[in-house]
Amino acid sequence: MGKIIYPLEQVLEVKRKRVEEAEKVVKEKEKILEKEKETLKKKEEERDKVLKHHDEKLAQLRHTLDSGTTSDEVIGMKNYLKIVKERVAAEEKKVQDQVKVVQGAQKIVDDAKLKLKQLRLNVDKFVAHKKDWMALRIKEQEIIEERELDELGQVTYMTHHKKNKRG
Repeated sequence: MGKIIYPLEQVLEVKRKRVEEAEKVVKEKEKILEKEKETLKKKEEERDKVLKHHDEKLAQLRHTLDSGTTSDEVIGMKNYLKIVKERVAAEEKKVQDQVKVVQGAQKIVDDAKLKLKQLRLNVDKFVAHKKDWMALRIKEQEIIEERELDELGQVTYMTHHKKNKRG
């Protein structure tokens, strides 16, 4: 029985390589996403730190108002509190901007995973086709070999039968 070669083997190999490349792309995009998430976490921590400072200064102002103080001191504390609020707003904007960056990176990862899934499905279809095609070729090969054996058997029988008639 001769070796059966799948005619689309090269195409299948190209598709497998594309899957490998897509897997690498997904890993790279996931690394980028993780870095962006880390950046977001740091920006949230910075915002929370500024927000805590704001709350402490607000509590200090309330305490100062309760204990009685000069209006200049209160005005100074309120001005400082306004500056801290602006800083909180700026930090919150940085967090929101980073959230958008993370969402964009997540979309890129999702798109890359979807492409990978489609490429894998394509390879799976080719593998299934190859399996079916090979099974069919093996059956055809077996039928041909069986016919050849039948013909050989007939020739042997006829040769043997003629010898027995003569002899």
